[in-house]
Amino acid sequence: MLAAHPSSPDFQSLYSQHHGWLLGWLKRRLHDAGLASDLAQDTFIKILVARSSNDIIAPRPFLATIARRLIANHCRREELEHAYTDALMHLPPAHAPSPETLSILVESLQLIDRALDTLSDKARNAFLMAHLDGLTYAEIAAELQVSTHSVKKYLSQANLLCFFAVPDFASP
Repeated sequence: MLAAHPSSPDFQSLYSQHHGWLLGWLKRRLHDAGLASDLAQDTFIKILVARSSNDIIAPRPFLATIARRLIANHCRREELEHAYTDALMHLPPAHAPSPETLSILVESLQLIDRALDTLSDKARNAFLMAHLDGLTYAEIAAELQVSTHSVKKYLSQANLLCFFAVPDFASP
């Protein structure tokens, strides 16, 4: 049994036996040694943060699954940042945000993205359909094959989660 604690012999063994393999696996997929190193560490941190004991029967597939999710999250955040900065590049210079404001906005988008990632698929999709596609509750309900009451519940949950995910940068 693996106790998710950095000083546990099981965790140390998992790390020492599989970190090199995972790092190589990530480098082959990402072609970026720095990012591969960061994601390898993040993979093991995920195990620590779980704070539970796990029976890891097949460590490499288990680690690869966590790493794949981290890669997907990284790519999604990068795409989000690029799309936002591209949109800002088309603004007239007088309306373009300062570099500091841009940094705060990108960080806020990343926090919202992470918050949305904790929702169910239907709640996340309802939020995106409402806020990005401008669909009505009825249209979202038809698309997700749920009631409009469920859509209202999903959007309330997602909006509240996003509201609390972003700190008030204006506060002292």
